[in-house]
Amino acid sequence: MPARINVEKLSVEMCEKLLRDLERGKRPVLEATKCSLDNSLYNPKVGYLTPGDKKVQTELNVSSVKKMSRTIFVLELILRNIESGANNTKREVYYIAKGEIKHNPTLKPLDFEDQNESDEIIDFICEMMECYREDLNCFANDRGGQTYSGQLIVEETMPDGDKAVIDLSKLGTAPFQPKNRPQSLKLKARKKIDFCLIVESEGTANTLVSSGFTKRNNVILLGAQGVPSNAVRGWTKLIQEELAIPIYFFGDLDAYTLQNIFRTLKAGSAASLIRNQDFSAPDVKFLGVLPEDIKKYDLPDYAVKENDATESRALKKARDALENDPFFQDKKNKGLSDILKWLLKNKRRCEQQSFFSVNPRDPLMPEKIILDKIKNKNFV
Repeated sequence: MPARINVEKLSVEMCEKLLRDLERGKRPVLEATKCSLDNSLYNPKVGYLTPGDKKVQTELNVSSVKKMSRTIFVLELILRNIESGANNTKREVYYIAKGEIKHNPTLKPLDFEDQNESDEIIDFICEMMECYREDLNCFANDRGGQTYSGQLIVEETMPDGDKAVIDLSKLGTAPFQPKNRPQSLKLKARKKIDFCLIVESEGTANTLVSSGFTKRNNVILLGAQGVPSNAVRGWTKLIQEELAIPIYFFGDLDAYTLQNIFRTLKAGSAASLIRNQDFSAPDVKFLGVLPEDIKKYDLPDYAVKENDATESRALKKARDALENDPFFQDKKNKGLSDILKWLLKNKRRCEQQSFFSVNPRDPLMPEKIILDKIKNKNFV
């Protein structure tokens, strides 16, 4: 992560400008980076989505006065935290704001009906300052993926400067779960680690571990638990940078997994353009399920139910991605866009757990297939 942004200095400069504009009879304007797909750029040499030049401007008027007032209100709460050294989750900031409003009736017009409203203000502040939530001492209530390895040693620098050393081989059946400040961690290997396997389903990752996957192989196994949190993304980025080992993603063959889970892990998202630099792992490969795996391993697959709102929405997003997403449009990612095209044409889906059907009497068959696919470079 880059050097910490001086939030206090930027806040003072912003508020002084707002005050000067008001004193001159000029409508104040707040400007932020536009974090959306139409302002997303993709350079294969960089490997993740970056912001373009588009900005979002909020000018003081009848319709925007609440947003601007809420922004200053929440910024004051955040500055108080920074000054005292306190940390809070976004959920806690929401309730701190509710508490301030309860004890000061003049703030009632700023009240939040639900947490989404305060979250949007926090995100807006980050986009104005081009900083991370962590710079605001505000953390999402997330955790890193459950991580197992017989060879990985993690050294953590604590807030007070003390060091903690975690040898994952000594944790037994318990996983290591990094928090969302992976930059405080340093990694080293007891012996050469061959690869990192990120499994979309945490349950399937646990099954592989219980069957001895990390004992028979010098690997890191990580359960991502669906759409990767910032902690999972930052942790994967750290593994990529510090260990320089191959990283593979093992998940379902469907439009949602490819766009919302794998793309976010590999190249970040449009909603977090200012964070993708430190929360994406461009080197990760899609191990499967691949379309050709269905026939090769005789896997059970299912028709996509277009009358199902969720599945229909995923297909629509797949069409939009092929037309508008710079990640899927880049020729370097042709293999991934070809999978999206296959999904749209065939309207079939196949789950990662289907590999357990190949030989139901051999509990190690999924592991054998995974290793075989890696050995034969059957990935995208």
